[in-house]
Amino acid sequence: MILRDYQQRGVDQIRARFAAGVQRVLYTAPTGSGKTELFVYIARGAAAKGKRICILVHRRELVLQTCARLDCPHGVIAAGFPADPRQIIQVASVQTLINRLGQYPQFDLIVVDECHHCRAMSYETILAMHPAAKVLGVTATPCRLDGRGLGDLFQELIHGPSVRSLIDAGYLAEPVVYAPSTINTSGVHKAHGDYVTRELAAVADRPTITGDAITHYRRYANRLPAIAFCVSVEHARHIAADFQGAGYIARCVDGGTPQAERDDAIAALGSGRIHVLTSCDLISEGVDVPVVACGIMLRPTQSTALAIQQTGRCLRVAPGKRRAIILDHAGNTLRHGLPDDDRDWTLEHGHARRGVSDGDDKVSVRICPRCFYAHATGPVCPGCGFEYPVEGRDVAERDGDLVLQTREEKLAEQAAATDFQSLVEIEVKRRYKPGWALHVWRTRGNPITFREYKEIEKRRGYKPGWAWIRSKMELSNAT
Repeated sequence: MILRDYQQRGVDQIRARFAAGVQRVLYTAPTGSGKTELFVYIARGAAAKGKRICILVHRRELVLQTCARLDCPHGVIAAGFPADPRQIIQVASVQTLINRLGQYPQFDLIVVDECHHCRAMSYETILAMHPAAKVLGVTATPCRLDGRGLGDLFQELIHGPSVRSLIDAGYLAEPVVYAPSTINTSGVHKAHGDYVTRELAAVADRPTITGDAITHYRRYANRLPAIAFCVSVEHARHIAADFQGAGYIARCVDGGTPQAERDDAIAALGSGRIHVLTSCDLISEGVDVPVVACGIMLRPTQSTALAIQQTGRCLRVAPGKRRAIILDHAGNTLRHGLPDDDRDWTLEHGHARRGVSDGDDKVSVRICPRCFYAHATGPVCPGCGFEYPVEGRDVAERDGDLVLQTREEKLAEQAAATDFQSLVEIEVKRRYKPGWALHVWRTRGNPITFREYKEIEKRRGYKPGWAWIRSKMELSNAT
């Protein structure tokens, strides 16, 4: 096995830390950088010295991919595979190994792939059963949903190459991000750090959003292999059906899909037999299909790790593939930054973006109003050359053409909006904060009735019943 220069450097750094007495080391490098080849190289070297190694993964696809990279004898601890405890290298599914604890001798080295999942009780139980083992964790996203790092699990962090350096060297595809529309999450509650799935599905699984996704797929990535990341299984099925109705070959996979059918769907995407594969979580990480040229983001998330893992599915290089097209309908680019942003990962604090923070931890990303290209803040869109208006102006669409709108024109448009529905349309179009239309309507001395609240509920995608509750509150305050 011949390693790239940065992979060899990573191997040398990891071995040096183990030799210095560090027991748990975390290595981070971007998706597509070749972390599997790196830890397979280390595992083979340790096996040559008679050490027992366990490579721990959390999905069947990762079991298969790791076994394919191991060109030496090894055992597999996973459902559906014959056990061979004699082998000193074992590729183990977390779910299966936790049920077979005590059936295998103590391991000397445990490699934890996608180690940002290490907080799960199953991982901690396995590691506790092998207290003397050295532990190597590898991941592209060493952070948890709560934003904290993994310092309570690992002692030292080793940084691999950046996304940008790998793109410049030709090891990753150039990401091109378009954000043509954003799913409105203003009324969606959060639980355990992320959006409540049921509420999120209600605002994401809408014909207007799906239609927009199909339109922009046809415009920017027509018939290129694509993965659509959805909120729920039902949402994924609806998206697949709508793409089929639009003339594309699309399939949906979920946890209930038979394994053979799931494997065939992923293979079909890689071979070009299908255009779009939709899923909820199942292919967000770990699935290696380099030919995928487009990611359709339909799941808003507060998780930086999930957002990066999803965009990473598109960044691998393949013959004839020059770009990775990302259609962000979820607003994740505005929440978490661009795919090639430089990030300072730390064990203590998760990460801090470098070069995209404006001082108060907001992501500085601009969305071009003409072509929807998402890029770092600047006066001109790199995608189409659109020059952004100076402060005090806005962009309006008139008869299909984009024109600059002065402050005076904006005020005139606002004054001409004599009904509440027109004010809500302005609020949505200009992306004002929710409540602007209500404030203007009230300052004009108008009462807020159930009809006005119902208009907000519809335009903002709030869950049914919101308008009724707010109108009751308004009546109570009035009396």
